[in-house]
Amino acid sequence: MNTPGLRVPPLRQRRGAWSALAALLALALVCSGGHASEAAPPAAPAAGPSAAAVLATAPTKAKSTADHSKFKELQGPFKSGSEVTQACLSCHNEAARQVMGTRHWTWEYTNPDTGQKLGKKTMLNSFCIGDRSNEAFCQSCHVGYGWKDDTFDFHAESKVDCLVCHNTGGYKKPAGMAGEVPTERTELPPGSGKFIDPVDLALVARHIGKTSVSTCGSCHYNGGGGDGVKHGDLDSSLNQASKELDVHMASKASGGAGFTCATCHQADGHQIAGSRISMTASDPHGPMLRGDTVHAGRNAATCQSCHGDKPHKQPSLSLELLNNHTSKLACQSCHIPAFARGGVATKMAWDWSTAGKLTPEGKPIQKKDEHGHVIYDSKKGDFKLAENVVPDYVWFNGQVNFTTQDMKIDPTQVLKINSFMGRPDDPKARIWPVKRFEGKQPYDKVHLQLLVPHTATPDDTAFWFNFDWPKALQAGATATGQPYSGQHDFVKTEMLWPITHMVAPASQTVACASCHASAAKSRLGDLPGVYLPGRDRQPWIDRLGWLAVAAALAGVLLHAGARILTRRRNAREH
Repeated sequence: MNTPGLRVPPLRQRRGAWSALAALLALALVCSGGHASEAAPPAAPAAGPSAAAVLATAPTKAKSTADHSKFKELQGPFKSGSEVTQACLSCHNEAARQVMGTRHWTWEYTNPDTGQKLGKKTMLNSFCIGDRSNEAFCQSCHVGYGWKDDTFDFHAESKVDCLVCHNTGGYKKPAGMAGEVPTERTELPPGSGKFIDPVDLALVARHIGKTSVSTCGSCHYNGGGGDGVKHGDLDSSLNQASKELDVHMASKASGGAGFTCATCHQADGHQIAGSRISMTASDPHGPMLRGDTVHAGRNAATCQSCHGDKPHKQPSLSLELLNNHTSKLACQSCHIPAFARGGVATKMAWDWSTAGKLTPEGKPIQKKDEHGHVIYDSKKGDFKLAENVVPDYVWFNGQVNFTTQDMKIDPTQVLKINSFMGRPDDPKARIWPVKRFEGKQPYDKVHLQLLVPHTATPDDTAFWFNFDWPKALQAGATATGQPYSGQHDFVKTEMLWPITHMVAPASQTVACASCHASAAKSRLGDLPGVYLPGRDRQPWIDRLGWLAVAAALAGVLLHAGARILTRRRNAREH
């Protein structure tokens, strides 16, 4: 409705004025080093339904043209997981060979950037330290059956585990069984008095489906010995993620995108996109169309593969400034304000040197904090845990160098288990958020090499069962083919983990003032190689900035005064 005597400016002019005013206010906030509060973390999600309940309500038909519940080959009974695999291969006759060509099967990988031979089979970390000699325990997360030592047959197709990725519930591979599945009630560990129930393999096989968040998470959540321990941005809270926790993985009903892991980590012949060993730190291209040869060689599991490198599309000055940030910042740096914010704590430090304390009666000890988190365990030592952790930030170009067991170390310095490479002048480098994990782990005092202890498989040399470091370290050295002098100590270590999950909604991203503040208050601290208004000061730039602000304010005031005078004159004439 038009009011007599009042001239309303055209819509384009009003939008332009508001955009200019918004940009002016943003510039004033940056220059003044002001602070903006960040959203409170969401509450922990409710526990999901039991596996039995999931299977009971699982549909027998979906978009698939095959109803597996009707296949006579899957009616069972099955005496082992390998028998299920043989039934699967009677139709999917190339699946096992495809799986055998993946890192999920071999646990070995040659990094093309560094030439290092890596993979879970031989890599070291600051958590459980190493796989060798502990295979029967660790390989519960292998996509195969029966890898308990170096005699495992990597060429036996029947050893491939189809169900671990494609089950829809009711399937679990307990630690200590080398990836096998119990088909009868089993005492585990032997002599412990603790029993696990059998898995109905035929029931699980008849209800298979696509991979899901929970099937991928059954292993990737629990690395390092527990839910959320390693990564910090991967834990069971993502199974029922709220929009505030992860805008991509939340269900569409709750306002999210309804992604599964495979939405980004797409598979082609069971080869899955994305790896923390050889990462894509920057992808300065537009969105990619899957299958288009123009994008051959690009990683489908990056933010840019969907959003492009200029994701902020609205045509206003402030958002163009955001697009300019992508030449220096990884998307995750702004869009993941904190990790471990779904109600599951992550480990931030692990000190193996204190392991082995026992009660006067010779019994192991376990202590918990006020939140119920284990902070000391005789088997493992002292821990520090945290939730809602603000990441550290580093320059990263996608290349990661790892410390391997054959390398000489300097125990007087903090040893970097991995190093994220990248410099401010590297065109491939971006500022990335990371979890910085502190450890203290054993090394050989004579050979100056890290040691892998034998810990988990119950025998007279396993530390978790005898608390004897020399025996455990000798057994681990024998299994890894490394020398052991008989003299050990513990060295401080550090390990970085990239933060790339738990993406917040746009309204809860990192506030501008969280970085554009003094070095003591800025998230980026004194990170070199980037000029941050509000953190860094150049007198002549400050003067020019304030002159620009003053000029803009003067222009706004002059314009407003002219409009008022013009309105009065028009009113008198009318």
